[in-house]
Amino acid sequence: MPSFDIVSETDLQEVDNAVNQVSKEITTRYDFKGSKSKVVRKEAEITIHADDEYKLEQVVEMLKEKMVRRKVDVRVLSFGTVEPASGGMVRQLVTVQQGIEADLARKLVKLLKESKIKVQAAIQGSELRVTGKKRDDLQEAIALIKADPTVEMPLQFTNFRE
Repeated sequence: MPSFDIVSETDLQEVDNAVNQVSKEITTRYDFKGSKSKVVRKEAEITIHADDEYKLEQVVEMLKEKMVRRKVDVRVLSFGTVEPASGGMVRQLVTVQQGIEADLARKLVKLLKESKIKVQAAIQGSELRVTGKKRDDLQEAIALIKADPTVEMPLQFTNFRE
C-alpha cells in the first residue's frame, strides 16, 4: 500500500551557520561598536542578548536575513517575549521548531478526511503518515496540503513508498 510521511524538519547545521554569521556581523558593524550584544544557540533554542530593544530588533533582522540566505524557512522561528536581563540589557528567546505540533497534525488529518480523497492519515509522534491505495490519491493529498493557506509551517513530504 503506497504511503508517505509529512514532516517538518530544520537543518540545525544551517541554523548554526546563520547564528555564527550574525555573531561575526555584530563584531564588525559600526552601529554595534562597543556593544555587548551576542547571539547564542543551544540545541534548538537561540538566545539573543542586546543593549536595548532597538539593537535587539537589528539582531533579529540580521538573523532572519542570514536564515533566508541559508535557505532556512523563517517560519520555523518562534520568537519569545523580550525580557530585561542583567546589566540593563534585554534578552529574547527564539525557538527553532522541529516536527509537526499536535494541533497542526489534527488539522491536517481533518483536512484530508473532509476532502473525500481516499487516503488515511495517522499521527505518529511529530510526523504524519498518509496511506492510500493509489499513488494518484497520495499525489492529490500532497497537492491539497501544499495549497492550504492555513498551514503556517514549512512541511516536507518524505519517505514516499509504493
